[in-house]
Amino acid sequence: MTQRIWDSFLTERDRRVFAASGYGSLQGFGQRPALLVIDVNYFFCGDRPEPILESIKRWRNSCGEDAWPAIKVIRRLIDTAREKGVPVIYTTGTARPDLWNRGSWLWTNSRAGEDAAVQRTRNLDGNTVIPDIAPAARDIVVKKEKPSGFFGTPLLSYLVLLGCDSLIVTGTTTSGCVRATVLDAFANNYRVTVVEDGCFDRSQASHAINLCDMNAKMADVRPSGDVLGFLEQYPAGQFKLPSGEGMTR
Repeated sequence: MTQRIWDSFLTERDRRVFAASGYGSLQGFGQRPALLVIDVNYFFCGDRPEPILESIKRWRNSCGEDAWPAIKVIRRLIDTAREKGVPVIYTTGTARPDLWNRGSWLWTNSRAGEDAAVQRTRNLDGNTVIPDIAPAARDIVVKKEKPSGFFGTPLLSYLVLLGCDSLIVTGTTTSGCVRATVLDAFANNYRVTVVEDGCFDRSQASHAINLCDMNAKMADVRPSGDVLGFLEQYPAGQFKLPSGEGMTR
């Protein structure tokens, strides 16, 4: 049996419960997928590959070194999706300069007030998608204020406009914004595939356990090789994407 990243965190009782209860059945990719890239920006990745305890000195939300191998995986998925004309949708955060609209985010972290100063001193918007996977003109970017890509955003209406029935989800953090988005996608009756090596988190335990939980109840968690294989066989030209005319990167 293939080892999964969460296996070392499960007790024997857990394994027996999952086996007996029927959770974790494969649901499949769906017929009209979109590739969703969640919050792969400077805030969550830092501005360069480095150990997490170094990165969080400057970027308090950084996932450090675990972000960058996943970014390479996401790059391959994006390239393949674009070749096939499959929609590529990014989410990233948005905030007023005074952080007022951050709301409850400011209540849960003792360093939350640093974000505005970090952006001013570095002259770098932390919500900017990492240049390695920057959106292209025909891609869609959704700005959000809370974890889920669906909450308070037009994401659902865009998926309806595109005629999507399923999502391929990548990005960060696995336990936060990825999970929240997957839960809302599941609640809206979308088939969801989470790319195991295309997601990352600052906590390795949270990453593994949340992948386990999503795989059991809300999504198929698959390695990128499986997802790339699906996309490579997908018939091209199935979607009416934005023209990209007049857009800048």
